[in-house]
Amino acid sequence: MPTYILKRTIYSIPLLISVSIVAFVLITAPPGDYMSELKNQLVRRSGLTRTEATEIAQQMRERYGLDQPIYGQYWSWISGIITRGDFGYSFYYRKPVSEIIWKRLGWTFAIALTALVFSYVGGMIPGIYSATHQYRASDHLFTVVAFLGLSIPNFFFALVILYILNFQLGISIVGGLFSPQFMTASWSWAKFIDLLKHLWIPVIVVGTAGTAGTMRVMRNNLLDIIGMSYIQTARSKGLRETVVVYKHAVRNALQPIIMSMGMRMPRLITGSAVVAIVLNLPTTGPVLLNAVMSQDMYLAGSFILMIAFTLVIGNLLADIALGVLDPRIRYE
Repeated sequence: MPTYILKRTIYSIPLLISVSIVAFVLITAPPGDYMSELKNQLVRRSGLTRTEATEIAQQMRERYGLDQPIYGQYWSWISGIITRGDFGYSFYYRKPVSEIIWKRLGWTFAIALTALVFSYVGGMIPGIYSATHQYRASDHLFTVVAFLGLSIPNFFFALVILYILNFQLGISIVGGLFSPQFMTASWSWAKFIDLLKHLWIPVIVVGTAGTAGTMRVMRNNLLDIIGMSYIQTARSKGLRETVVVYKHAVRNALQPIIMSMGMRMPRLITGSAVVAIVLNLPTTGPVLLNAVMSQDMYLAGSFILMIAFTLVIGNLLADIALGVLDPRIRYE
């Protein structure tokens, strides 16, 4: 296992470099850059002539190396990350990229990980129940709920929850992660409780689609395995039904779900961007959207690199968990 982890880590390095190159090329592909937008802003808001604004934009372009060829800009950015941990400078927010990333990445992972746990636990239990009670009323009910969860967009579900809680039930704890009095306060037990009062809304909204998908996958996998001959053999030996289902059938039905875990985490991070805007969450989604729209290439490229890193780590952890669950898997 340690040798396998080391090999996967080494193999991931050229993969991340390739992703960073593709991401940087795609971000810089549209005509112009952030300084072109800055020039237009100077003309509109500062009353400068277009010639004066062009000179200022050109000075800024030379200062931050945007006058270099694209390979020079990429090398300056990636070498700064490798040697100094410097992700560049955000032109849109006028701050170092690392300051923006680490400030919002923690909340992003907190919401994504909580939603991931919610989606798998909340999906596997009903999925097992539906498979063991096939074609009963409860199975049909869970099927309808799963299809609704898969078909309703997350941002629309967030708007519905906002409307019901705020306008129908009169609950003001909607939007953001803290109440106004706790936003700038230091951490305390009261602030933690206030966080929990706000956190359940984005967790349910972001994790609903994953819960519905897990439910359907678990049900279908378990139904296939229950019909196999070794399950019938276990029943013929007189084992209790709970032992047959949970010890022999469920364990094998979990394999496709565990394999999908590595892919699910980046989806939760990127897929919650619109939800974060609707619910006013301090996550990376709105920042990434602003970076792409304003061609803030260093900020957008850093976020895409982080998402790729999350995907690589997620797949590695999923492979390790699959090996622990199924002893037939070998890593030589």
